[in-house]
Amino acid sequence: MAGAGLKKGYIHGETDELGFGVVNGKVHVHDLHATLLHLLGFDHEQLTYRFQGRDFRLTDVHGHVVKEILA
Repeated sequence: MAGAGLKKGYIHGETDELGFGVVNGKVHVHDLHATLLHLLGFDHEQLTYRFQGRDFRLTDVHGHVVKEILA
């Protein structure tokens, strides 16, 4: 990812020598989605939709903004 409030030239995380598994800096897809929504100006915890009488969040209950990559 580049631009729009992200650190310039920053690499987040590390994989093993084969590029198969995460060694450190693991980011879940819910965290990535929450970060993208934050960069677009949305609060991912307030952004909900109603389905079958229950409010659902786009990032479920797991998403957290990855502050390490924000400028």
